[in-house]
Amino acid sequence: MTEFLSAVAEQSFLQMSLLAGLLASLGCGVMGTFVVVKRITFLAGGIAHSVLAGMGAAVYFGFDPLLGALMAAIVSALLIGWIRLNWKTQEDTLIGAIWAMGMAIGLLFISQTPGYASSLTSYLFGNILLVPEQDVWFMAILDLLLLLVVGLFYRQFLAVIFDEEFARLRGVPVSFFYLLLLCLISVTVVLLIHVVGLILVIALLTLPAAIAGHYVHSLGGMMLIATVLGSSFTVGGLALSYSPNLPAGPTIILLAGSAYVLSAIFSHYRLRRRARQSLSMP
Repeated sequence: MTEFLSAVAEQSFLQMSLLAGLLASLGCGVMGTFVVVKRITFLAGGIAHSVLAGMGAAVYFGFDPLLGALMAAIVSALLIGWIRLNWKTQEDTLIGAIWAMGMAIGLLFISQTPGYASSLTSYLFGNILLVPEQDVWFMAILDLLLLLVVGLFYRQFLAVIFDEEFARLRGVPVSFFYLLLLCLISVTVVLLIHVVGLILVIALLTLPAAIAGHYVHSLGGMMLIATVLGSSFTVGGLALSYSPNLPAGPTIILLAGSAYVLSAIFSHYRLRRRARQSLSMP
C-alpha cells in the first residue's frame, strides 16, 4: 500500500486512474441503486453488452470509441425499453437477441480494424491505468448530466421504480420516465467501460448498491453508501493490483464480489438473530 501511495503522488497516470474510478463510482452509486431496486439487472446487461456495436463502429470509422459507445448505449436503451413496455411475453428472448447481436456487430467491426487486438482487450476487460485526460473530462460531464437529471426528476423516478400503476394514476408519464431511466443507466455503463470493461460492468453497477441495500432502505441512503463503496472498491482494487501487476478491472470486481458475499452472509445471520429475539420476547 505504501508503494502504491508513493506511486500515486509521483505518477500522473495513476492520478488520472483514481479520478476516473471515483467519477465512475459516483455514477454507479446513483444509477446502480435504481437498477437494484427496480430489479432490471438483465435489462442493464443487455444495454451494456450491446454497446460494443457502437464502439466497434466508431473505431472502424475513426471516431472516438466513447462517443460511439454513448450513442449505441442510448439507442439500445430506448429499444430495450420499448420491448419491455410492449413485448412483455417475449421480453427475455428479444433482449437476449439484442445483447448477442450488439456484441457480434462490435466484434465484426473490430476484427476489420487494423490493430484491433489491443483495443478489443481494453474494451472488454477495461484498462483504468490508461485512461486519457480527455476521457476523464468526458466522464465528468456525464456524471454532471446524471446528477442534474436525477435531481430534477427524483420524485418521478421514485414513483416509477416503486409503483408504476400508482404513478400512472397520479398523471406521471411512466413510459417516458422509464425510458429516461434506462438512458441514464446507459450513460453509467459508458462511465464504467474504462474501469472494468464491458464484460464486468454489470457487477460494479449493481454490487455496491446491493450491499447498501442490506443495511439501509431509503433510496438516498443507498445511493450515498453505494457511491462510497464503489469508490472504496475502485481505489482498493487499484492498490491491490499495483504491486503484483495484476489486471485492475478484475481485481476491483473480485474485491466487490467478496464484499457482497460477506455482507450477504452477515445480513442473513443478523436477520435470523433478530427473528429469534423477537420470538423469545414475551
